Amino acid sequence: MIHKASLIYVDGSSDLNIFGGRFFYLRTVNAMIMANKEDRFQGVDYYSLDDLLTEEHKLIRDAARAWVKKEVSPIIEEAYEKAEFPRHLIQGLADIGAFGPYIPEQYGGPGLDQISYGLIMQELERGDSGLRSTASVQSSLVMYPIYAYGSEEQKMKYLPKLASGEMIGCFGLTEPDHGSNPGAMVSNFKDDGDHVILNGAKMWISNAPFADIAIVWAKNEEGRIHGLIVERGMAGFTTPTMHGKWSLRASDTGELVFQDVRVPKANILPNKSGLGAPLGCLDSARYGISWGAIGAAMDCYDAALRYSKERKQFGRPIGGFQLQQKKLAEMVTEITKAQLMVHRLGQLKNEGRATSAQISMAKRNSVEIAIHIARESRTILGGMGITNEYPIMRHMMNLESVLTYEGTHDIHLLITGLDITGESAFK
Repeated sequence: MIHKASLIYVDGSSDLNIFGGRFFYLRTVNAMIMANKEDRFQGVDYYSLDDLLTEEHKLIRDAARAWVKKEVSPIIEEAYEKAEFPRHLIQGLADIGAFGPYIPEQYGGPGLDQISYGLIMQELERGDSGLRSTASVQSSLVMYPIYAYGSEEQKMKYLPKLASGEMIGCFGLTEPDHGSNPGAMVSNFKDDGDHVILNGAKMWISNAPFADIAIVWAKNEEGRIHGLIVERGMAGFTTPTMHGKWSLRASDTGELVFQDVRVPKANILPNKSGLGAPLGCLDSARYGISWGAIGAAMDCYDAALRYSKERKQFGRPIGGFQLQQKKLAEMVTEITKAQLMVHRLGQLKNEGRATSAQISMAKRNSVEIAIHIARESRTILGGMGITNEYPIMRHMMNLESVLTYEGTHDIHLLITGLDITGESAFK
């Protein structure tokens, strides 16, 4: 049986609220699914961290949370099982400001701060890591390099369409033989008058199968890395879909293959080159993940806590037993510590003071605690924890990918090691 709730209008007349000159999608959940599937998540805030947020921050987070409850939670398990990305959600992602939240309004973005960006990523990954990946790639790996490194013409041509969801992008850095060492890439381009000729291949690319554009990193004839905007439809450019994933199944992953692709020189990002350019994009993406992974951890903890209060064995709720309380207490402690870390990191990002090493630490920590919490939550649910009646196993499998992409767990440890000792362990 499906129950319907009234549509709530923030201003009494519309489900779109104008707040500080920006539009936010504020429709609350107006339908609930069956009782055992109902999304009852209310958040995890053991240290009253809401007190550190502005009213605008809370409005943005709550709008994203309401959208996830209404649009994502009822369909995500089926999408995951079918290994299909629910493309109908793209417009909703644009409506809640998930595409380029920090991009200025003059280029079609909401013009929000970095904490707002983090909160949106948190709520999206609470729904599913694959969904957050779609928004994170669009924001940090496509829109960010165009905004930070692109010409004014490139910004005006692409950013408004990317912000509105009319256009979707992907990011091509990782290659079949070069992941943690992207500087060794073999993708390259050669001069051809007003164009360049691009050859090479990229692998493990989120959004690739349906992306309209790709930000591709390749070496020129001198071996210098540059970013190019490659558009779907350019001759020789193909995006085969990758199959057989047990993780991020509700996210489309593919390859980017370039066979003598003629790319206009006007599509080369002019304002930054070298390996530092794509790594700057990864800083933004890793920052979003540091918030997002906490969302997955919160969802697992919430499911385990609720189950521990409802499931009875030996005549009492299992939440009353010492070992289960130990697990839950450790979970909420690690979530709280991670929340404090990313909030401070967000403040530093807003001030332009966050370092790559600080972002790296937060990404690694958030994912590590999230995957541990997912595994511990599963044990509290016992056999039910492996079913799609609950989100835990899906989060656990997703987090195995998040542990690896945007810099592996081990690489991030070495980044911290380099930062504190001054000695590189990479070579």
